[in-house]
Amino acid sequence: MILLLKSATIIDSLSPFHLQKKDILIENGKITKIANLIKANNTIKEIELENLHISQGWFDTSVCFGEPGFEERETIENGLHTAAKSGFTAVAVNPNTYPVADNKSAIEFIKNKATNSATALYPIGNLTKGAESKDIAELFDMQNSGAIAFGDYNKPVTNANLLKIGLLYAQNFDGLLLSFPQDNSIAGKGLVNEEKNSTKLGLKGIPALAEELQITRDLFLLEYTGGKLHIPTISTKKSVKLIKEAKKKGLNVTCSVAAHHLILTDNELTRFDSNTKVLPPLRTPKDTKALIKGIHDGTIDMLTSDHNPMDIEHKKVEYENAKFGTIGLESLFGALNKVLELETLINCLTTKPRNRFNLENNTINLGNKANLTLFNPSFEYKFTEANIHATSKNSIFLNKNMNGKVYGIVSKNKLIL
Repeated sequence: MILLLKSATIIDSLSPFHLQKKDILIENGKITKIANLIKANNTIKEIELENLHISQGWFDTSVCFGEPGFEERETIENGLHTAAKSGFTAVAVNPNTYPVADNKSAIEFIKNKATNSATALYPIGNLTKGAESKDIAELFDMQNSGAIAFGDYNKPVTNANLLKIGLLYAQNFDGLLLSFPQDNSIAGKGLVNEEKNSTKLGLKGIPALAEELQITRDLFLLEYTGGKLHIPTISTKKSVKLIKEAKKKGLNVTCSVAAHHLILTDNELTRFDSNTKVLPPLRTPKDTKALIKGIHDGTIDMLTSDHNPMDIEHKKVEYENAKFGTIGLESLFGALNKVLELETLINCLTTKPRNRFNLENNTINLGNKANLTLFNPSFEYKFTEANIHATSKNSIFLNKNMNGKVYGIVSKNKLIL
């Protein structure tokens, strides 16, 4: 396949063409020419799109697909198609399947399902067997089969000694561990953030303390053991402060934040819309402000959609009975482009997460692989079900105004528009 991208503004801080508008010729999956003007012939597929911008392909570090076990929520095939249409050339898929992905066979099954997709799939294996916090799973075998990290999605490691052992053991093969930041003994049966809104609405609260206690514990363990720790989807002001202090100490820790925690607050709860039931819960405006500041000062390393499809039977029910989770792949760019500088946003979707999860960076330069996301950062619209490609429609951003449109991707010598 020979492609010619016309008048594309390049957003890639590692590229010598950063912030320049160029024509880009791609032959057999590689960038062969970058110039002010390249003329096409009959053998070249020319792509000319309004206000076209390109970057290295985006990587989402926290995505859920239902398969195996919950195909009614999402299949791997359609999930990867959704990711591609949303601008992601790679996704890290969480192990909250049935059965859970806590062994090499499960990892190989998930990887094999994605063989022909333009979007690369990287499985995250469970840290503990059955995600039960009782025994360490087969980490080394899973890494050899393609797992890029280990964590029990949305389930904290309740046994501190187990996390300690995991951090020590994973150092033998440079493994990266994930620890979900919630102390369940504090969170209890909470549904939303514990604050004035939860009291007004009569909804059981999850205090910020539940997150901050767990992060404090995990950072103490990391300081004791060494190793590599990633804390996914932090949501409070104090969590940012704790991780910032840990980095100053030299601890090998990174963290991410979900798009909805940067945009929405617990003021959304007044609608009793079960799509707002997420974990961690939506917090307060002061938390949102601190999270955005944490991205700009480098404390928060990466952004994620925390895409978690839920079928209608588990979402269109009373708030208390609804499951936690929102889809987010399709809405991530349009939502975050409203509150973050474009270069910062792109860096937190490309270089930073790829470096942490040991994935290849494909800088936009001559001779390199064409692993690209195509987008328009100045397209305003309202996000509706018509914008959703996922099987499940449980989006927290439904009917919200967006700024930024994704055209698609170029990856693995394929064009998805």
